[in-house]
Amino acid sequence: MIQLLEPVVNAIGYELVLLEYSPRDGSGMLRLFIDSPNGIGLDDCEKVSREVAATLDVEDVISQAYRLEISSPGLDRPLVTPEHYRRFQGEVARIQTLAPIAGRRRFQGVLLGATDDEVSIETAEGVVTLPLADIDKAKLVPNFDKEKTGS
Repeated sequence: MIQLLEPVVNAIGYELVLLEYSPRDGSGMLRLFIDSPNGIGLDDCEKVSREVAATLDVEDVISQAYRLEISSPGLDRPLVTPEHYRRFQGEVARIQTLAPIAGRRRFQGVLLGATDDEVSIETAEGVVTLPLADIDKAKLVPNFDKEKTGS
């Protein structure tokens, strides 16, 4: 579904950060997290919602009733692509892997960098390099002190 919707979102000037689809009995949930260099407001969400809904109606890829939700990634934004990890280098992230690496699945620390295949993070125990293919979930850890000093 991301192959269908990402070009639609990009064409109207936004980045599709993450797409989540949760089918349920009777009604599913399709949630898109979008971003832009100017941030995301309600008007942006409405604009993307109209375009995505029209595309989904034409393509008919979801056969059951569903709810469409468009949102900004927020302060604890998900990290999905290598570019996301590179863009937020120096920020604190929380990463969960699919299987244990070095005896654990959860890592938190400062993002040091990323290649197309790996992410390096400096944890309290030292630097860890994680294969992107083994990452289940990753997101930034909000730094509220930084937000206050930026005002």
